[in-house]
Amino acid sequence: MRTRAMFAASTAVAVAAFLFASGARTEELKHYDSNNKQFWTHPPDDWFMGDETQELKGTNYLNTLPPATGFTKDEIEAKLKNIKLPAGFKIELYASGVSDARQMAWGDKGTLFVGSLFLAKGTVQAVVNEGGKTTVKTVISKGLRMPSGIAFRDGALYVADIDKIYKYDNAEANLDNLPAPQVVYDDMPPYVPHGWKYLAFDKDGWLYVAFGPPCNICLPPTSTSQVRHINPANGTAEVVALGIRNSVGGDVDPRTGDYWFTENARDWLGQDTPGDKLNHIAKLGENFGYPHCHQGDIPDPKFAMGHKCSEFSPPALNLGAHMAPLGMKFYTGNQFPADYKNNIIVAEHGSWNRSKYQGGRLMRITVDPDGKNAKEVEFASGWIGADGKYLGRPNDVIVAKDGSLLVADDYNGAIYRISYSK
Repeated sequence: MRTRAMFAASTAVAVAAFLFASGARTEELKHYDSNNKQFWTHPPDDWFMGDETQELKGTNYLNTLPPATGFTKDEIEAKLKNIKLPAGFKIELYASGVSDARQMAWGDKGTLFVGSLFLAKGTVQAVVNEGGKTTVKTVISKGLRMPSGIAFRDGALYVADIDKIYKYDNAEANLDNLPAPQVVYDDMPPYVPHGWKYLAFDKDGWLYVAFGPPCNICLPPTSTSQVRHINPANGTAEVVALGIRNSVGGDVDPRTGDYWFTENARDWLGQDTPGDKLNHIAKLGENFGYPHCHQGDIPDPKFAMGHKCSEFSPPALNLGAHMAPLGMKFYTGNQFPADYKNNIIVAEHGSWNRSKYQGGRLMRITVDPDGKNAKEVEFASGWIGADGKYLGRPNDVIVAKDGSLLVADDYNGAIYRISYSK
């Protein structure tokens, strides 16, 4: 009951304060001029709505939110019966009551840390096994706004908020009372729109972090629309890629050390365009086109501004429109069949401004180390019901020590475990 009450309160606050506090929408098409600092620093509460089109008018982000009462363990487990997987795989509930579950990170001792966006009001949670029973603890409950991006290295938990990256030393030994964090990086823009982050360590202890623009489509501030490579040990950083919209998922290729990342394309160009992307940084300073070009071959009708798509790096793979690809990982375990090794598993959160939802699934991508010959197949599906409504919304994946795959679902406030047996 505590989890349901907490979820109800947090959802109500989020909807009222973050989404539509500015009032009801009119019958006119929504339009914003987002090319100015006033919009970036003081965005309207429904900034993400962008410029509507008549074709898509009436689609509403609120329809994709979970009910204020949340879901019980039994309700979530019943939904999992709808999930389709390849032969030999099974899915089960690993933990429920993980409010607004977003990026996951493993601690050295087996603690699963879980970030959140805004429904959980700035909390970071931990899933631990105590006496054979899975328990969910809130380890950070105040001081943060959108701690969706987290990572763990050498005993320390790293948490990215909108404009700072924090380090909590000895985190697993102090779950009930984390020590005060130190700020390891703060050369970050303060903008709330697309201000949430996703963290990925490389082998040398540097972080890859994407910085999204504070708009749906605009000429973005120069400190955004980029991927940075950050050394949290001394706060230095370099910009390694430009022309990026909203990226909330990425991983380092174990074969090459290159960084790969998912990218959500702009809204309001149509039901089936432009496509979201999987990108590969093959050389420093690549530009992936935003806001001038989308999906590698569609000039923006307003912001192309004389640019040709051939000027920019194309995606390694076009993932389709409004799939909302978020968290992704290279599969490095040994439990799945051998041909899964080094495949990319992408969590598609699913569309919101499309008359018929799509996505809401896990995709398996095979690709050469140089970024060529990328192909995708559906790995896990069924989070969109027969009535077209969401049963769940996967948004991150992580490989467990035993080679199974954990999946975060912020709609159900749950973590799932996908395992394989011959």
